[in-house]
Amino acid sequence: MARASARHILVSNEVQCADLKSQIEAGAEFAELAKQHSSCPSGAQGGELGSFGPGQMVPEFDKVVFSAPVGEVQGPVKTQFGYHLLEVTSRED
Repeated sequence: MARASARHILVSNEVQCADLKSQIEAGAEFAELAKQHSSCPSGAQGGELGSFGPGQMVPEFDKVVFSAPVGEVQGPVKTQFGYHLLEVTSRED
């Protein structure tokens, strides 16, 4: 069974999400931005979601987490909750 660990930042609009991605690409710390900006309770832990399997997250999230390269920030990814930046921190297929 595939498993992945990921962290994310959840915000309400695509513009803010893209801006945060630019900040990360310029060297800002993902975890610090998650603590400051994420509307998800996981933001307090730097966006860490822990380990999970396929089907435990919304489909848009799963699609990215189980296909994107490990360690690369992906997004904006739109779900019913808002806009996410996602980073897969580990994956076992």
